Amino acid sequence: MELGFFQVDAFALAPLGGNPAGVVPLESWLPGELMLAVAAENNLAETAFFVPDAGGPADFHLRWFTPTVEVDLCGHATLATAFVLFELLGWRGDRIRFRGRSGPLAARRDGDLLELDFPAQPGAPCEGRAAVTAAIGVTPRELFLAEDLMAVLEDEAAVRAVRPDFGAVAALPARGLIITAAGDDPEVDFVSRFFAPAVGVPEDPATGSAHCTLTPYWAARLGRDELRAVQLSARLGAMRCRYDRPAGRVAIAGRAFPYLTGRITIPDPSSYR
Repeated sequence: MELGFFQVDAFALAPLGGNPAGVVPLESWLPGELMLAVAAENNLAETAFFVPDAGGPADFHLRWFTPTVEVDLCGHATLATAFVLFELLGWRGDRIRFRGRSGPLAARRDGDLLELDFPAQPGAPCEGRAAVTAAIGVTPRELFLAEDLMAVLEDEAAVRAVRPDFGAVAALPARGLIITAAGDDPEVDFVSRFFAPAVGVPEDPATGSAHCTLTPYWAARLGRDELRAVQLSARLGAMRCRYDRPAGRVAIAGRAFPYLTGRITIPDPSSYR
């Protein structure tokens, strides 16, 4: 069986930057274990699969897989999917409604950016600084827990300098670990890095879902809801973030660039085990 396949660099400043994601359009769902096997074969941080949401509340139903697990929410693969629909598959509108395991999502055009509408996930102060210190080699000034742990460090230099113990990070009680600090550049409000070895992603290049936790924190700390962010991976990620406090939503905007368009060959889904 052959399927269309796209690889897109999301939240990128330029081609070959940001976070590469796979996108596989489907007419109907494949078995979950087969989609996971395709994601493992792609060996990208995330592969997104989508089907038309016939009779449902959205335009498309969307699922995301790392090389090892299915996840509830992924920002960069959603941005990549929106780019494929808008720019490569000829979606005629300016807005696409998705639904996934975390609820309703949306993407819209905003000039040369694509903007995602995601649920906010503010972190709650938590214990565990000793374990985080052992994992990253520096004691956070604050620590919060949502889906991920978020460690606030002293400055951008501290974020850049971290060389994590991935085994210790994987043992932390969360999907992954965000580290963050205020940006040095006056055009950058905050910087971050994201580690998720427990789900097969040692360091993610650009993580939209992490900004569902980062944005509420920095909006409160800086006293404004419009923010610019950079993820300090080797490939760099760039996001424009907006916190809608009354609605409990976060808008995350970025650019995307196509890298690969082709076809993949997979086993017959009816006989796959």
